[in-house]
Amino acid sequence: MNFTLLQTDQHSNARAGVISTDHGDILTPIFMPVGTAGSVKALHIRDVADDVRAQIILGNTYHLYLRPGLDVLEQAGGLHKFNGWKRPILTDSGGYQVYSLTERRKLKEEGVTFQSHIDGSKHLFTPERVMDIERCIGADIMMAFDECPPYPSEYEYAKSSMHLTHRWLDRCIDRFNTTEPKYGYQQALFPIVQGSTYRDLRIQSAEYIAAKGAEGNAIGGVAVGEPAELMYEMTELVCSILPKDRPRYLMGVGTPANILESIALGVDMFDCVMPTRNGRNGMLFTSQGIINIKNEKWKNDFSPIDEEGISFVDSNYSKAYLRHLFVAKEILGPMIASSHNLAFYLWLVSEARNHILQGDFVEWKNKMVKQLQVRL
Repeated sequence: MNFTLLQTDQHSNARAGVISTDHGDILTPIFMPVGTAGSVKALHIRDVADDVRAQIILGNTYHLYLRPGLDVLEQAGGLHKFNGWKRPILTDSGGYQVYSLTERRKLKEEGVTFQSHIDGSKHLFTPERVMDIERCIGADIMMAFDECPPYPSEYEYAKSSMHLTHRWLDRCIDRFNTTEPKYGYQQALFPIVQGSTYRDLRIQSAEYIAAKGAEGNAIGGVAVGEPAELMYEMTELVCSILPKDRPRYLMGVGTPANILESIALGVDMFDCVMPTRNGRNGMLFTSQGIINIKNEKWKNDFSPIDEEGISFVDSNYSKAYLRHLFVAKEILGPMIASSHNLAFYLWLVSEARNHILQGDFVEWKNKMVKQLQVRL
């Protein structure tokens, strides 16, 4: 994997670049739709490629390990062949799922023992095992196994958790370096910066991760309940330390405004379930603001979903029709809304990239952040 930094904004730390993988190029900044179990919820893979125009999607190590299982994935030739996605894939490490399974897991130095949410069976994730699983899934970008501390965390817990993540990272790197990709293309490993909302821990973790010389780096442990201002503060701090010539991935973020503000701080990659999850519940993100399509006010509104024609599916569907689908509980409603939201997110980061290259990013960003948060 290679990263080419094309331009940094003169008035912020926003960057435009290109990540090159064996499955194609990714133009940054980029948003990555979440395909938890090998599919982006409610969408055909063809639509994710053609309508949404996603350049890379995520797979979830924990969920894919449990179902369909590694035997099936390996027999298929990896996730790309299993789900038909021909572009790059990133897999998380399962660390966030472990974080969310507080009542069903036991954390120790070796790794994490947890109970499956499907059938209650017991499993052990170690850094070595997670590397083997991600090799088997066949992602172009593999995330290191980490512990994600909750917010708020006591200082000593956050410190202990950070050091555990660092020790696990070293084991991940050892396993990664002593194994080979299974399917004939290269894979990259991204470490994850932790440290909760403590500046000294974030500095220490960012310096530790930066020293590893990985092909890219991630910022974890954010968007877990802390105020947005704290998230931005930690992100800016970490971005000032991580190498400028490697992509930076802010995990699990976020709203359109969060993404634009974080691009300004120097982040290149984002993912979040929000566009699809909110879309399935009738919340639409548009260039003019946020729409609850279930509201009565849209009943006789035959204008496109986005007045600017942002979404690649907008031209075929009006607000009135989409509201009708939700009221009638037709499956097509959540499908159109999910496709629209993802297309909008991809349009937004593409526009951010264009304005970085044009040199007027901050002016455009400041206007858009206000506009995107308006409730229509």
